[in-house]
Amino acid sequence: MTLLCVLGGASISLHAQASPTASRLGDLQVGAGFVSADSDYADNRYKGVFGYVDFDVTNHLGAEFEIHQIYSPYSDDVRERTYEIGGRYYRHYGRFTPYGKLMYGRGVFNFQQNLANLAYNMFAGGVGVDYRVMRHVNARAEFEYQHWMSFQGSSLSPSLISIGAAYHF
Repeated sequence: MTLLCVLGGASISLHAQASPTASRLGDLQVGAGFVSADSDYADNRYKGVFGYVDFDVTNHLGAEFEIHQIYSPYSDDVRERTYEIGGRYYRHYGRFTPYGKLMYGRGVFNFQQNLANLAYNMFAGGVGVDYRVMRHVNARAEFEYQHWMSFQGSSLSPSLISIGAAYHF
């Protein structure tokens, strides 16, 4: 009788549902591409490259880390490099994922004839869209506006247009 009570009580705590064996902390994509920028330093467009890492933690919110390296078309000495980190808000519409982002970072400006290489704090905001080309490949088009603080006593405000591709893990 005691054995039946023990076995009957034990079966109440047993269940047939399997526990999840794998879960995801977030969504990761790593990409690179090309940049065309109105540097606000001279009257010409700078060109260069960029790289980025997106880590999305919820259905609509994520974080982004981004690096830009752009060069003046007239001198290889004049260049701008930025390191940015911030948040992004995105929505999925089929294959399209439009997003907006707010970033904070550091901009490094190399002056003509390597006269100086100075770093400045900066803010950036941008909008863009990712397009899912294949299951693990996204194409990206983006516009970003930067504001470098205290650049030569005032500010520097480049605007960048970027196109690229990413591997989506």
